[in-house]
Amino acid sequence: MDRRAFVKKWTPSPLTLILLGLIAWLWFRPPADVSDEDRAAAPWQAVATDGRTVGSASLEGRVVLVNFWATWCPYCRKEMPAIDRFWRDYRDKGFEVVAISVDDPPEKIAAWMKDKGYTFTAAPTNASVAAAFGDIRTVPTSFIVDADGRIRHKISGQVYYGRLEELIAPLLPRSRTP
Repeated sequence: MDRRAFVKKWTPSPLTLILLGLIAWLWFRPPADVSDEDRAAAPWQAVATDGRTVGSASLEGRVVLVNFWATWCPYCRKEMPAIDRFWRDYRDKGFEVVAISVDDPPEKIAAWMKDKGYTFTAAPTNASVAAAFGDIRTVPTSFIVDADGRIRHKISGQVYYGRLEELIAPLLPRSRTP
């Protein structure tokens, strides 16, 4: 095989280059857009995969990350280990996570969480959750609710440990922060 045939054989088509560029952009895009909210959330509750009812009343006094996700979402899958690690580090300091699946039934959510080894609270969405946080159309989307029940931040996109620490640690009682 001469050099020209070799180069032609291994030169990617423009469509291949576009697809590779799109994949790289999607994989390495900026982590998340954070907006300051500072608004009261309507009362909400959801039935967790273990049968417990969780919501604004049962979580009062704790800082809560309400994370909207789906089992099929690659960015959700990528952020879950960071959320889990942050939750394990801060749960004894007044922090809680409620992962709200936007489209899976409780059995699938429970199986997925168990398979991945996550033990924070997970539940399917419902009307009261939608009323409190809005109609979530993109995942992952997260809300940080302070101990007084006010939505302080909305995070559109994938979160990571450092960003969670930056946004949540200041909301925890001073005696409970590391």
